[in-house]
Amino acid sequence: MSGPKGARGRRFEGGLDPAAAALNASIGFDRRLLPHDVAGSIAHAEMLAAQGLISAEDAAAIAAGLRSVAERLTAGELAWDEALEDVHMNVEARLIEEIGDAGRRLHTARSRNDQVATDLRLYARAAAARLIDGIDGVRRALVTQARTHVDTLMPGYTHLQRAQPVRLAHHLLAYDAMLERDRGRIADAARRADRSPLGSGALAGTTLPIDRARVAEALGFAGVTRNSLDAVGDRDFAIELVAAIALAQVHLSRLGEELVLWTTAEFGFVRIGEAYCSGSSLMPQKMNPDLAELLRGKVGRTIGAWVTLMTVVKGLPLAYNKDLQETQEPLYDAVETLEACLAVARGMIDSLEFDVARMRAAIDEGHLVATELADYLVTRGVAFREAHDVAGHLVRLAAGRGVELAQLPLDELRAVHPAFAADVAGWLDPARAVDRRDLVGGPARNQVLAEIDRIEAALAASPV
Repeated sequence: MSGPKGARGRRFEGGLDPAAAALNASIGFDRRLLPHDVAGSIAHAEMLAAQGLISAEDAAAIAAGLRSVAERLTAGELAWDEALEDVHMNVEARLIEEIGDAGRRLHTARSRNDQVATDLRLYARAAAARLIDGIDGVRRALVTQARTHVDTLMPGYTHLQRAQPVRLAHHLLAYDAMLERDRGRIADAARRADRSPLGSGALAGTTLPIDRARVAEALGFAGVTRNSLDAVGDRDFAIELVAAIALAQVHLSRLGEELVLWTTAEFGFVRIGEAYCSGSSLMPQKMNPDLAELLRGKVGRTIGAWVTLMTVVKGLPLAYNKDLQETQEPLYDAVETLEACLAVARGMIDSLEFDVARMRAAIDEGHLVATELADYLVTRGVAFREAHDVAGHLVRLAAGRGVELAQLPLDELRAVHPAFAADVAGWLDPARAVDRRDLVGGPARNQVLAEIDRIEAALAASPV
């Protein structure tokens, strides 16, 4: 029975060694499961009554008692007891204190093994929904900035070197594309968490006539798990969710890195709002992009959480093992890290002020329209490799003179290759160069606007 000895019961004469008890206890972190544990227990109790395994009166008392215990634990009126090991035993012990013998009937046809598996799936499903909302919030901030800066031109980069002119909106929407994939991965992980393991017992189900489907329906699960051994030892859903979280945090890290670079005096492309910067304890002039740096730095926590989860389950025999307790903290930490970073990223993106003139001026240095010369020649029937060589030669010629390609006179272009004509001047205009890339996924104005419209429509169809 439940009580000060928790799950040890009368099988044991004494208590755990104090150091062992401290290591064994999970109440310091699994109290996060309280609302899910209570929801699962209420659904279980109502099913037991429907099956005639407990009385309707006991089920009603259990449900009311569980809600009361949850409220009092949340409010701090009841203290968590580490001697009771975990959230499950704490809730059950407090329930028995509150309603008496009826509370002892709650655990009929149930083990903590299928109980915690159920709680964790409910947690993962709820966490995924919150993270999807957070991702959509960041995407809304990105697309708002993108619409504002449809006509802002900037250098696109490869190897962190200026490469070709693009639209700032197109650059921002690249991060939306990443986050859209992250959203899909998290939703997909949630779908695989959406099966109820309750009824699997410790490992081999129960001989009592329970109704697993009824409990699954009451908890909003899409169905039940199909193998009791797998169900109590499965943490794939947590591993998948944390893997998706880690990749989303990698994408936020990339965004944070670019913002850090762009705020430097060397770039000077953007100013981050003061609410997302901090100063120096020594240098009064400093305004440091600390929050962008934290978006970049927090990725280590989420990747570490995924590695921890994979390491814990590696080599575990069926079915439940205490090692699985170690899957909880990395799951919670990964969820809470990404959730916090998404909230900061959304506000930070809203706060960004871009130096449009400086971005535009950066296009005019570095021969960013060299590819246009090659493409121009291709339209005149020149093979691309020959055109590429010609354009490279002209870049070398211009660089040697300290001028840009557009400053080379037509007769010099024709001296390098006779296919050049007067209309080549239009190909050297960066704005026209961007708009010539008029293909799905490209930076042309109409393509970027179409993508903004598509994203806004998709976000409008999603709950805020």
